Formats: sequence, C-alpha cells, structure tokens
Amino acid sequence: MLQHSQTSTARKEPTDINKLADEYLRMAYHGLRAKDKSFNTTLKTDFDDSIGNINIIPQDIGRVLLNLYNNAFYAESQKQKAESSTLKAQSNGYEPTITVSTKKVGDKVFLSVKDNGNGIPQKIVAKIFQPFFTTKPTGQGTGLGLSLSYDIVKAHGGEIKVESKEGEETEFTIQLPVV
Repeated sequence: MLQHSQTSTARKEPTDINKLADEYLRMAYHGLRAKDKSFNTTLKTDFDDSIGNINIIPQDIGRVLLNLYNNAFYAESQKQKAESSTLKAQSNGYEPTITVSTKKVGDKVFLSVKDNGNGIPQKIVAKIFQPFFTTKPTGQGTGLGLSLSYDIVKAHGGEIKVESKEGEETEFTIQLPVV
C-alpha cells in the first residue's frame, strides 16, 4: 500500500528493455522454483534487437515486469494443478509457456507478456487494474500489483492493456515511448 502512495525518486536512464525483461523473467522464474520445485514452464522470448536503449526508470519497470511474470506463473500453476487432478491433463498434455516479446513501432516500444494459464473471465477484465481487486485467495494477493503497474506505466507516458481468453491465455501489452 505504501508503494501506491509514494512517488518514485529514481531518474529515468537509458536502459536496454530487452535485457531488463529477460533478467526479470529469469529472476522471477528461479524465485518461484525455489519455493515450488514441482512447477515448470517453458520460457520463450522474442526480442526486437533494433530497439536499443529507452529512457525508463529500470527499477519501476522491473517491478511491473515482476508483477506480470508472477501473475502469469500463478495462472499457469493453477491451471496445471486443476488439470493434473483430471483426466484432461493426460489427454492434452498441458505445457505451461510464458512468451515475452518486444517490438519497436515508430516512436513506441511494445512489450508483451503472454501466458497459457486459465485466462481472465471477461466479466472481471475491466476491474483488474483497480486497487485492492484480486482473484487470488486471501493471503495470496493484495490486489495492488496490477494497479501499481498501471500507475508506473502511466507515469512513464505509456499504456498497459490486457487481452484474455478464459481457459486459454492472457496477454498483457505495455506500450512505452522511445524517448
């Protein structure tokens, strides 16, 4: 909650968004694996090498990425647990996969985080960026992660959007200015 009320004192600096996205992806994955050795997922990356450095506050964008990655891992973990308790898992061989990609289009950079977890029901998609909204059980989420992420991206002059197909996938796309 304190993070919501604080304004960042860090300065924007030229940052390799591809390197940042990759480092935080691996850090989040290894952090989760340290807690839950049974969880595995395929990590796929597709980085646009033409981007170069962009002016961002790396710690803040890192916090956004960490939140998106952790949410993606959580969704995949929930789907994996649900499917392993049914015959469905045996028939379709669910393989959790996170795909992180970047692309430069004009004066904007798009960063996408896509998972093949349970997806977000359409009736709650509009609420996910609201403070204190969570679908996680009590004690597993504060409902501030996506709200804080939204605020950080907006403070960078960008946008964050979500597209989801319930039962199939979720994709968050962050758009940031190049300058």
